[in-house]
Amino acid sequence: MSESLTCDVVVVGAGVVGAATALYAGRAGLDTVVVDRGPVAGGTTGAGEGNLLVSDKEPGPELELALLSSRLWAALAREGLGRAVEYEAKGGVVVAGTDRALAGLEKLAAEQRAAGVEAVPVPPDALTDLEPYLAPGLAGGMHYPQDAQVMPALAAAHLLRASKARVLTGREVTGVLRGPDGAVRGVRTDRGVLHAPAVVNAAGTWGGEVAARAGVSLPVLPRRGFVLVTEPLPPRIRHKVYAADYVADVASDSAALHTSPVVEGTPAGPVLIGASRERVGFDRSLSLPALRALAAGATGLFPFLAGVRALRTYAGFRPYLPDHLPAIGPDARAPGLFHACGHEGAGIGLATGTGHLLAQVLSGRTPDLDLFPFRPDRFTEEAE
Repeated sequence: MSESLTCDVVVVGAGVVGAATALYAGRAGLDTVVVDRGPVAGGTTGAGEGNLLVSDKEPGPELELALLSSRLWAALAREGLGRAVEYEAKGGVVVAGTDRALAGLEKLAAEQRAAGVEAVPVPPDALTDLEPYLAPGLAGGMHYPQDAQVMPALAAAHLLRASKARVLTGREVTGVLRGPDGAVRGVRTDRGVLHAPAVVNAAGTWGGEVAARAGVSLPVLPRRGFVLVTEPLPPRIRHKVYAADYVADVASDSAALHTSPVVEGTPAGPVLIGASRERVGFDRSLSLPALRALAAGATGLFPFLAGVRALRTYAGFRPYLPDHLPAIGPDARAPGLFHACGHEGAGIGLATGTGHLLAQVLSGRTPDLDLFPFRPDRFTEEAE
């Protein structure tokens, strides 16, 4: 059945970034419709660990966005969403296995502190005060109290519920409507037309496809990652714990497989083990080398995990842009088109800041952060 709806904003994508955009757009008084070809959190969001991190970001635009987002997640938790989305202000512990890795971690932490991050040095003999089951012999670490966690699918669902937006799942955007002057006029779906003067591309890994349907290019690529999930355990891992080389892996441009251990408990009991990265297109095939590397890294940090069963694994695709910054804000090539995608592995954490900033722009206000570094047409400029 074909239908036609009119609203102020169409958000394409019902993951956590689209949900946060809908929430803050609604709070700005904008009538919003969210459309997705799949279910809520059916893409990258549903395959995430729920990281809300400042610890893994170097000073610059992404860290500023992460700090803003961290404050907004905490505010939403105080408003009553915390329990519903399993928000845990657990903090993070980054550990270094060698003196060289520790020196790099200390240098990064000093730069982060100057940008507003809390980073507390942890000498080797104090690591087990924070994490009693950590392996012995580590060179030291850093405690990041601002790191937190949510359950991603719950976060997307509850942000959408709180947004009061109309959510249309199971319908694909087949085209973006443009007027004679080139301005966006809404979207065409396989079940009708949605008319709006503003369209937000929050399609995650598929953001490049949505951009193309509006007649513009955005070089979003999928970067595959696996997560191992253990059997439920008593609480043993108190923080989000990862190795110092994780930051370098995040920043790498290599298409090859990279793994660095990221280990955390969950309120339900299972331990989540990441993180792997590789560019293999949209190939969901199980990678035994990746899973073996994840298991080895996790047991290297927490030896007790060697005796724990892994019940399942799942894969997801991080929406990767070549300069590792998301595309956020208006697209000058298509007036009325806005982007909110390309957050790579940080989309859960950066969702609130992204949605908040977009809502400010959509409602004619000056955004709290300068969006110039995130401008969607920056890759076109480089090619010229």
